[in-house]
Amino acid sequence: MTLNSQNSINFNLTLSAYLVSDCYIQVAIPVPIRQLFTYTLPISLQSPTIKVGERVLVPFGNRQVIGIVIDISQQSEFSADKVKPVLNRLHDSFHLSKDLVTFLQLCSHYYHHPVGDVFQQALPVLLRQTEKTDLRPPMLWHAKQAIDEQAQQIKRDKLSKAPKQLALLTLIEKHQGISWAELRTLGYSKAQLNALVTKELIEEKQQVLQLFNWQSSMFNQDNKLVLSPEQAVVVSAINQSQAQFACHLIEGVTGSGKTEVYLQVMEQTLARSKQVLVIVPEIGLTPQTLIRFEQRFNVPICLHHSGLNDSERLDTWLNAQQGNAAIVIGTRSAVFAPLHQLGLIIIDEEHDSSLKQQDSFRYHGRDIAILRARQLNIPIVLGSATPSLETLQNALSGKYHYHQLKNRAGKSKAAKIALIDNNQQQMEYGLSGSLKQEISRTIERGEQVLLFLNRRGYAPAINCQECHWIADCQRCNKPYTLHQKQQLLICHHCGSQKRIPPQCPSCGSVRIAPLGQGTEQLESRLEELFPETSIVRIDRDSTRKKGELAKLLQEVNDKKHQILVGTQMLAKGHHFPDVTLVAILDVDGALFSFDFRASEHMAQLLVQVAGRSGRASKPGKVLVQSNFVDHPLLQDLVHNGYQHFARQALTERKQALLPPFSFQALIRAEANYPSYPEKFLRSLTEHSFEQCELAGPVPAAMEKKAGKYRYHLIIQAKSRKYLHQAVLSILTLALQNDLHKKVRWSVDIDPIDLSW
Repeated sequence: MTLNSQNSINFNLTLSAYLVSDCYIQVAIPVPIRQLFTYTLPISLQSPTIKVGERVLVPFGNRQVIGIVIDISQQSEFSADKVKPVLNRLHDSFHLSKDLVTFLQLCSHYYHHPVGDVFQQALPVLLRQTEKTDLRPPMLWHAKQAIDEQAQQIKRDKLSKAPKQLALLTLIEKHQGISWAELRTLGYSKAQLNALVTKELIEEKQQVLQLFNWQSSMFNQDNKLVLSPEQAVVVSAINQSQAQFACHLIEGVTGSGKTEVYLQVMEQTLARSKQVLVIVPEIGLTPQTLIRFEQRFNVPICLHHSGLNDSERLDTWLNAQQGNAAIVIGTRSAVFAPLHQLGLIIIDEEHDSSLKQQDSFRYHGRDIAILRARQLNIPIVLGSATPSLETLQNALSGKYHYHQLKNRAGKSKAAKIALIDNNQQQMEYGLSGSLKQEISRTIERGEQVLLFLNRRGYAPAINCQECHWIADCQRCNKPYTLHQKQQLLICHHCGSQKRIPPQCPSCGSVRIAPLGQGTEQLESRLEELFPETSIVRIDRDSTRKKGELAKLLQEVNDKKHQILVGTQMLAKGHHFPDVTLVAILDVDGALFSFDFRASEHMAQLLVQVAGRSGRASKPGKVLVQSNFVDHPLLQDLVHNGYQHFARQALTERKQALLPPFSFQALIRAEANYPSYPEKFLRSLTEHSFEQCELAGPVPAAMEKKAGKYRYHLIIQAKSRKYLHQAVLSILTLALQNDLHKKVRWSVDIDPIDLSW
């Protein structure tokens, strides 16, 4: 007998012994229970060898669910007759890598969230379902190749009177393999796409998935800008840490060219055939980011955000997992993308509160992105003109590499901020006399105006002018918002709707009028004041349709509109070269808030909105209307800027022992009866926790929402260690409490919104 045949026999005997022995697997299941579940793996399913990260179909109660294999062993603490068997293995390539499994377990541990729910966040919806999913590679659009130059010219002539179709064809020719999701995000319509199909200029082909490999032809030198000395220093510093973990904060004034820094750092990463993950806070920033990246790199770029359908998000997941995607651009959940060759993470507008998930698994996209970069030993870049105080403190203390861009790129200069005292002005439709004059002058010069009002709808309430009745949502005890165009009253808290009453239900009067002003009303009032001027409103209501936001932003850049009215969707990241006047109509609410973070958020918003002005060579102006122009916060921002404000705020936080100089967890509880959540949380305060302080229970700022009464309990400690020990104890106590099944409760680590 040969040595090889002997080894073969030994291997087969070992394999046989393994197959006939009991095999137990630990599975993460999407249920609100903080534990893994044990199942046996039948012999019929043991070949090929099961791996950590695989999806399996398992029984749970009276249903079947998809779970993720977390651990495999030959022993179990339970007797064999009490352990249910796995029903089936999903034999496909859609499994999570060991690195990603470890990362998700760390996230579950840090945020004290059920592990099964965390793993569900990392899977596209179609991979969570027990029904069979079409797992074929996605379809991409290609331009049909002309035989010669004459044929190419004939193709062009067909589009002589359709410039948008010509632009679409040019884009598809350049990339030769681009998805409908990308085209839609860039502002193109299905009608334009179908027109090119009808003219036989483009065709759809199934994508060939292959590992991304950099080639020099993938880079477009024509769009590469010359860096300023400040930018060059930042790019050089980041590139020196390309092969190791380092967290870089770029604090750059609005318009300082942070995006160009990102692009040139990305070039170095892509040149090593590594993948790049770019996280933006909102869908609204995706189109312009995608345009810049498409112009610079001819590489596979995938999108990940809630504006995509389930199939499109599965396509992105597949491209990332198979190594085809060179760049993934997405919102906070993109941090879970299965990028096996990830070489760089970029978080744009890192201060933005949209990066924090506010329900279910309450993670912070920025914080866990830093955790993932550390785990993979790669650099991460955080960019903002107004960094959060937590990030700024880490930079000032030396934990992060701190880079500053103090000058705007090119010839543009930062706009000056001026305050308008509403008490000294004659107001009309929420606009002061001085502001109306400035708007007229700006339009006469052929420039654009941006009016910022962070309140959508026509009016935040309606009331009876006879008896002062206000239309309240009975489920939230808050006024309905009037949406005049839809002829509806809509509660912005629970989403309930009702028709506008023809008369007051309290006294019968027909004198019902709007109270306050929203963007919809402001738009209609401006049309009365400036009838010859084109006005566009950009908020969540006007951009509900897919592709509508990209379309409106393109119209603004094409100067089809002279006045822009919008909410915070317009506040950050957008580049409007012809906007020279920005007016902020209402900032007073944040000046007197119970939330210690309100002043920080208001300062960030004010500076970000102001940054939309004067971004090209034309000088800009920013006007802020307020009833409290002497407020110290406004005076500090106007005269000293965000940097001075932030350092003053850090000093105040340190003196008050508030984050980032302490650490917090927020226990939320809600129930149908107000006594239940209060009693539940109060029972938790009867125990002492080492080195921790408790505040509460107290009613939430909005005590009632959707019929539920809500209470808070805040835990604060000087170190994370003591905070997490206290949270673990509270989780145990909560499960032993008699009320825990009558109360819906949750844990929020590092909360940023106390108004819930």
